[in-house]
Amino acid sequence: KTVEGVIGGCIVSAFLATLGAWVLNWPYWWATGPIHGLCLALLGLIGDLTASMLKRDAGLKDFGDLLPEHGGIMDRVDSYIFTAPYSWLVLTVVLPWLKYG
Repeated sequence: KTVEGVIGGCIVSAFLATLGAWVLNWPYWWATGPIHGLCLALLGLIGDLTASMLKRDAGLKDFGDLLPEHGGIMDRVDSYIFTAPYSWLVLTVVLPWLKYG
């Protein structure tokens, strides 16, 4: 949750998403890959910050004790709050639209 972490996460996510888009032969992979990776990185950060805000507002240190010293299970999956719906939309609507017009 630092500026350096966000920048590094965005760069790595954009690179890996571009690689994945190329391997999977996405339409306009050179553009859709990095855009998708950047959006995933930023939405993951927003999900993490949202979970932290909810935890702080509830006065909790952790979301449970299933994973001691890790903030609970919610801290392991909080990035999916926003990235999962976004990815579903991209894969079921955006990419087919780009491919078939």
